[in-house]
Amino acid sequence: MQGAPIGVFDSGVGGLSVFREVRRALPGEDLLYVADSGHAPYGDRPSSFIARRAEAIAEFFVSEGAKAIVVACNTATAVAIQTLRSRFRIAIVAIEPAVKPAARLTRSGIIGILATSQTLASDRLSRLVQEHGGRIRVLMQPCPGLAEQVEKAELEGADTEALVARYVSPLVERGADTIVLGCTHYPFLEAAIRKAAGPHVAVVDPSLAVARELHRRLKDGGLLSARHDSGTEHFWTSGDPGQVRRVVGLLWGKEVAIRALPPKFAA
Repeated sequence: MQGAPIGVFDSGVGGLSVFREVRRALPGEDLLYVADSGHAPYGDRPSSFIARRAEAIAEFFVSEGAKAIVVACNTATAVAIQTLRSRFRIAIVAIEPAVKPAARLTRSGIIGILATSQTLASDRLSRLVQEHGGRIRVLMQPCPGLAEQVEKAELEGADTEALVARYVSPLVERGADTIVLGCTHYPFLEAAIRKAAGPHVAVVDPSLAVARELHRRLKDGGLLSARHDSGTEHFWTSGDPGQVRRVVGLLWGKEVAIRALPPKFAA
């Protein structure tokens, strides 16, 4: 299994923020990425639907011989991680809002979480806040439309900055000095978020922590690749490959080939 690939998925292209950290941490590994763009965004979908999509994509990775899966979507983690771990025997590492590090960073005692409605309403986030946020105030900010800006590759411009400011400014006005990026799309908007928040507000992205945890799990399991050359990347989508290719190329920094997810796993 050392030479087997690692699968990473998200509701769309946002998980590339995690994918790039996985690549930096594990340069010799072969990586697979699925953008479930045909069903994005997950944020306002029923939980049962999100769980079915997560299971279908995990099945696809298993069919491709993956040795590990990274759930690079906070909403999918909140809804489906327990089901995935009970059903599949390979290592599964999942992203979740970085409440613990944010609680350590804050000086004002107030942190803000930018996320989808599904993530903010999840029992998983409630447990994180209860466990790590007992002595601080946690402000929840749903961000409808923000992930869609990334899916359209509209990372800059007046409309995007106005939308970001609509969600960030109320957190800062209420005293938040630390903002958690609770959706993997949002790191691609970090420049706009920092601009809206100001220089004295910390912005916390958990992507690096996910990559480090994946490295640890693979090392402990004796599953790290032994190769010395660079690993490969392969991409699939349940959406329009042409559209996704354009956006992935922009976010990834180079042109890539995008394949259509097989019908069995795409519906």
